[in-house]
Amino acid sequence: MSEHAHTSAPGAAADRIDTSVPHSARIWNYWLGGKDNYPVDEAAGDAYTAVFPGIVTIARSSRAFLGRSIRYLVEEAGVRQFLDVGTGLPTQDNTHEVAQRGAPDARIVYVDHDPLVLAHARTLLYSRPEGATAYIEADLHDTDRILAAAADTLDLTRPTALILSGTLGHVSDYAEARSVVARLLAGLPSGSYLSVNDGSRGTDPEYERAQDAYNETGAVPYFLRPVEEIEGYFEGLELVAPGVVPVPLWRPEPAADGGAGVPKPIGQHGGLGRKP
Repeated sequence: MSEHAHTSAPGAAADRIDTSVPHSARIWNYWLGGKDNYPVDEAAGDAYTAVFPGIVTIARSSRAFLGRSIRYLVEEAGVRQFLDVGTGLPTQDNTHEVAQRGAPDARIVYVDHDPLVLAHARTLLYSRPEGATAYIEADLHDTDRILAAAADTLDLTRPTALILSGTLGHVSDYAEARSVVARLLAGLPSGSYLSVNDGSRGTDPEYERAQDAYNETGAVPYFLRPVEEIEGYFEGLELVAPGVVPVPLWRPEPAADGGAGVPKPIGQHGGLGRKP
């Protein structure tokens, strides 16, 4: 555990958790096969999958993309610092686990404002002794605070990977989402990277209908965006091939069983870009 780690007491955070209404992070955790959810979340998740079963594939493909992009950053780009904003609940292959598997000295800062994530911060904060892992309680929009607190653990004069996985869709205004990305990147040096993957429009109409209906239920909304808007987050960066694509098509790895299945496009696009 990093000596720089900051978190609220798990008990205090747990007291702020409302288990009477479904929660997007807990539903996502349920689709990923995690255990940090409640019956109300399972019911909401099951109701969503009844309308659109493909959401489980989207959740797991997003997670797999995150892992592949981190392995690229560690093994090919030589990055040893990661700023994961909007990290959500811990499941398998969290950012620090993937990064430190390839580089035990990697340093990771997680950022979230959710009390449920705070309650599980001790799980997130586990680090190999050679590296460091810290947690910051901060809102996505408070970019100055995020960067200032991250500097307690990361050397922001050295290349750092900014990760926004399934996060920017929660920002309703696209211009503000672009501004958040720009402000965070402005605090990182040349040679840093941006990794984004988010729900997209234009690939799967069934997904779009299901998500639009979910947003109308009064739950915390998540907005799918046209692919060109997701591409816009990378303006001014050098895109790593193959660019912004459906996440299963981003540097796919051979199937574990040796099969030659061809990944199919889904309504979740992602990419990785380098800051010149």
